[in-house]
Amino acid sequence: MKKTLQLMIIAAGVILLAACQSKKDSEEMTYDFKMEAKEVEVNDPHTLSNYEDVALKHLQWDAVVDFENEKIQADATWTIDNFTNSDVLVLDTKHLEIQNVVLNSSQKTQFELLEGKELYGRPLQIEIFPDTETVTITYNTTKESSAIQWLSPQQTDSETDPFLFTQSQSILARTWLPSMDGPGFRFTYKANVQVPEGLMALMSADNPKFVSNNGNYQFEMDQPIPAYLFSLAVGKLEYERIGEQSGVYAEPTVIKEAAQEFSDLPKMIKAAENLYGSYRWEEYDIIVLPPSFPFGGMEHPRLTFATPTIIAGDKSLTSLVAHELAHSWSGNLVTNANWNDFWLNEGFTVYFEQRIMEAIYGREYSEMLASLSYEGLKSDLEEMSEEDTRLRIDLENRDPDEGLTSIPYDKGYLFLRHIEETIGRENFDQFLRNYFDTYGFKVMNTETFVELVEDKIIQDNEELAEELALEEWIHQPGLPENHPVPVSDNFAQVRELTDPVQVDQIRSASKDWSSHEWQHFIESLPNDISLETMAELDEAFGFTQSGNSEIQFDWYKLAIEQGYEDAYPAIEEFLIRVGRRKFLRPLYQTMVDEDMKDWALEIYEQARPNYHSVSFNTIDDILDYEA
Repeated sequence: MKKTLQLMIIAAGVILLAACQSKKDSEEMTYDFKMEAKEVEVNDPHTLSNYEDVALKHLQWDAVVDFENEKIQADATWTIDNFTNSDVLVLDTKHLEIQNVVLNSSQKTQFELLEGKELYGRPLQIEIFPDTETVTITYNTTKESSAIQWLSPQQTDSETDPFLFTQSQSILARTWLPSMDGPGFRFTYKANVQVPEGLMALMSADNPKFVSNNGNYQFEMDQPIPAYLFSLAVGKLEYERIGEQSGVYAEPTVIKEAAQEFSDLPKMIKAAENLYGSYRWEEYDIIVLPPSFPFGGMEHPRLTFATPTIIAGDKSLTSLVAHELAHSWSGNLVTNANWNDFWLNEGFTVYFEQRIMEAIYGREYSEMLASLSYEGLKSDLEEMSEEDTRLRIDLENRDPDEGLTSIPYDKGYLFLRHIEETIGRENFDQFLRNYFDTYGFKVMNTETFVELVEDKIIQDNEELAEELALEEWIHQPGLPENHPVPVSDNFAQVRELTDPVQVDQIRSASKDWSSHEWQHFIESLPNDISLETMAELDEAFGFTQSGNSEIQFDWYKLAIEQGYEDAYPAIEEFLIRVGRRKFLRPLYQTMVDEDMKDWALEIYEQARPNYHSVSFNTIDDILDYEA
């Protein structure tokens, strides 16, 4: 037995030595990361447009926002490139009222809404001619235009004026703009938007800093973007500058608090530029939306949409800002060709986000963030189908929103971190800088990225190819055995206090804890924790009434699982007020799992009118709810 153990130890040492040697060899390789942009195929399964025949180059959008009737009346004038001499232009639409179409400003033409698919909408087919340069579509949005959320004054923080915002990702742009609705199709745009006097309109473009006297606003975006980044927000808003090229918009009741929370934004921009080159979108602003916004953030160029749930008063949740800023390179600048390649958007962005946070707050801080995400990823892997745990996922005939899981984000991050740790950070940084420079304002698919790694990094090195294991990472389910594991010394100390739970020791040890340590503490509590202990912890640390949404979420989920009724009123208030799908989906699912579906439905009846369609479509399925 002793001899066997010795042989095992020797074998393990040999393997470890070989791994270290392989890493050393890869770091010492000579790399040439200069790239020439390759033609990348789009192959988009989620558009019904004829993008293989005609390209949309520029949009002139003239719109009137009608709050009373909850609709947008608009003319969308597309400048086209009919590179195959097609006799038709086919655009994506869904739940739009098409009133008229003219060519070249005044030429009448035939148009028809064809039969489509429930998920993808109905394609608009327009007759065009060899001399057709522009196509103008006059249309209205409808109550079913699910990208748009119309909010009454009572649904805003100020409670004085109505509010509107759009959320076009993944394929909802077609519900308010007839377009080629896919990430692989870019266009520039100008817009004229009329809104009620006293309100401010903002888009993913150059934006006003003050309220217009007559409710009319002009916009220009001269860098090409895909339709899912076309955005609009209208409400009672103010602006406060933060740094030379950045600032924040918010309702008057929120603006000062938001500006303070995001005061590190200039540092984040500088850290990002130091890593991967200049910011190429001119201004970087954030708008804090009402609580019904379904995501943490949305990376519209020049104007990140953000949830108010990241305002915690201590900047502890601003990694989300770093994430959306990172999208200015990964996603907005180099865009996934279609939604099957979504990991190229989010995996790169999480990696970039972690590097920004490390540069500003230190390695231990970024490792705490990475550890929280890693634990969430492991939990998701246990619950998801194997097919959906591949990095490149087949979403044909599925809503691409089904791919918005932790897999493209966190498995994608670990894959890129694995490459970095294998070839060395300095080498990988040079690779990424060349990648962003070469493919800026272009698309990328998985196949082309693999070719780049093979040509520029692996270079026929069989040992390195085996170590990187591209096929296993990208096309196989789950995590490869050699995946990186984030390590936080702070979290290790936190875990020592969770079993058994001793409140006095925790009170003493937690004086300097960040919200991330508190999150990890709650997530590490034993499954059989008693209600008495939960009550003792709640009294000592105020989890139920916390002002930090992430701590609230973790505590509320535990409270549902354990039947801690003292938290139930706060849970109900949270679910009615907050529309962020990241929080809603697990809480409602846990209520169903714990035989509390009747309670969940009772809350949902009140909450659903406050949710954006992105959120309520998900919760409808969880609760088998029919509106």
